Amino acid sequence: MTRLRTVLFDRGSILAEDVSDPDRVRPVAGVREALGMLRMHDIRTGFLALQPGVGHGRLSDADVRAVNHRVDELLGPFDIWGVCPHEPDDGCHCRPPETGLILWAAGRVCTAPADCAVVGNAADVEAASRVGAHGILVPDERTRPEETAQAGHVAPDVLTAVRALLTGPPKGRVLIDERPIESAFESGED
Repeated sequence: MTRLRTVLFDRGSILAEDVSDPDRVRPVAGVREALGMLRMHDIRTGFLALQPGVGHGRLSDADVRAVNHRVDELLGPFDIWGVCPHEPDDGCHCRPPETGLILWAAGRVCTAPADCAVVGNAADVEAASRVGAHGILVPDERTRPEETAQAGHVAPDVLTAVRALLTGPPKGRVLIDERPIESAFESGED
């Protein structure tokens, strides 16, 4: 990675909880601080969303746009949003681990893939690797142990991933667990 210019996040597993209804969207802990750090360094931000329900009529484009707007209201402004409306078996070129969605998003913000980082699940990290972007896996309850073992870089949360990106290319495979800054000031005394 030459110079970090853009960080793309998996919307549903990294940025927000309950991304099916705009009124129920809740930011994941540490995300606001992580995004603020990137923006202070003039690094563009974006998110990618897999919405297979669109292709099969369970969700409308308007439903997806409403959730995306809510995420942007709570955590934005984001420079780019990308959506893949396909099911895993549709054979599309945009659904990670395919590379189309990352390439499209990087192109929309005029950033070379080598100057991008992707923070997400195992498929996102694999797609990032295929295009020469930097990928950091942030495991969740759906992450399989073998996916964690195969990832080049693993962070326990989005804040740790962003801190590692801002201090240069991560040095180790498993990035250290850093507490959010406000917890460092808790005395532990009642």
